[in-house]
Amino acid sequence: MEREVSDGDVLVIGGGISGLTTAVEAAEAGCKVILVEKEPSLGGKVARNNKYYTKLCPPSCGLEINFKRIKRNPDIQCLTLAEVEAISGGEGNYEATIRVNPRYVNDNCTACGECAKVCATEIPNEFNYGMDKRKAAYLPHLMAFPMRYVIAPEIIGTDEAKKCLKACKYNAIDLDMKQESLKVKVGAVVVATGWDPYDATKIDNLGFGKCPNVITNVMMERLASPSGPTKGKIVRPSDGKEVKNIIFAQCAGSRDENHLPYCSGVCCLASLKQATYVREQYPDAKATIFYIDVRALGKFEDFYTKVAGDENVSLIKGKAAKVEEDPATGDVVVEVEDTMKGDKIRVRAEMVVLATGMVPRAPGSNINVTYDEFGFIVSDPSRRGIYGAGCVRRPTGVAQSVQDATGAALKAIQSIVRR
Repeated sequence: MEREVSDGDVLVIGGGISGLTTAVEAAEAGCKVILVEKEPSLGGKVARNNKYYTKLCPPSCGLEINFKRIKRNPDIQCLTLAEVEAISGGEGNYEATIRVNPRYVNDNCTACGECAKVCATEIPNEFNYGMDKRKAAYLPHLMAFPMRYVIAPEIIGTDEAKKCLKACKYNAIDLDMKQESLKVKVGAVVVATGWDPYDATKIDNLGFGKCPNVITNVMMERLASPSGPTKGKIVRPSDGKEVKNIIFAQCAGSRDENHLPYCSGVCCLASLKQATYVREQYPDAKATIFYIDVRALGKFEDFYTKVAGDENVSLIKGKAAKVEEDPATGDVVVEVEDTMKGDKIRVRAEMVVLATGMVPRAPGSNINVTYDEFGFIVSDPSRRGIYGAGCVRRPTGVAQSVQDATGAALKAIQSIVRR
């Protein structure tokens, strides 16, 4: 079936919180918006969060409101499993080529889940950073928008796919779907492609990929989530043991010329937040945070003071130098210099969480934007009409991303007015 997509005023690349905000703000100002997301559902990294800091409320709050705004606005066209391959033209007159990958499920889907019930094949669950598996017929997550299942390409052409087809009562599965290429014209473009966590396997001395009980901060977020791989139970990956003693190692690869030379700004607050997850779940648990500096500016200082005031949370100034596993127990031993005391210490814990930084996710070489030396999009007066928003422009938290995206929507509207 040929997809009908009309031209628009603003093309938004990326359906995370920055892209969602840009889309709804521009559309509610009267613009026609095309929102393109490469994942099968909208929400980006925010959808993977357990809670926001500092209010510690679930991400369903902000996402639900934005999804509702999109549903009721006919001026927003959403394309999921889609990527912008190229953009040509200039301000007020861009042409974008969009590749839409097959979902193998159409708009008839009611998310009843019958296809998943008959599907035996499992694939790595990317939503949970590979910590578990999911069926090859799956709903991306509980708050997925659009609320439609996906048939993984791994089973297309197999008897497994035919079982899914037969199980569907609504003619929602279309195993003959093909990749599509669309061309649309727009007046302005907002790049909100977000970020990826720094690859912790590149940090040889901190044990990730070698010690099963060393995880990253984004993995910890999923581990603590009720929709995560352990249904919110914080247990260590190697044996499912309850985590009563945990270490957070800050600046894992960040502020390091060999990895990420910059500070991502949000990691300290994320680790403070995650320490509260452990303390709430296990009242007698102890958490230790090794840090270079705690970045909790402005209103966030109160949150830092509150967490630091917990007698079972220890903050030690010093960067983790080495992480090793005790093979007899599966515990993890962290070597660090306590810079306040001048002592080298070794601390044992049941699990270590590495606070890895943000790496901007570039939109592709065929999209003409200007980058800084770290790969973040920067404003370029000579290239009006294409703007960055959110974490692809600088490391930032959710609230700041929303503000930045609102500004990007305004810039896009100005470009349209000028054409």
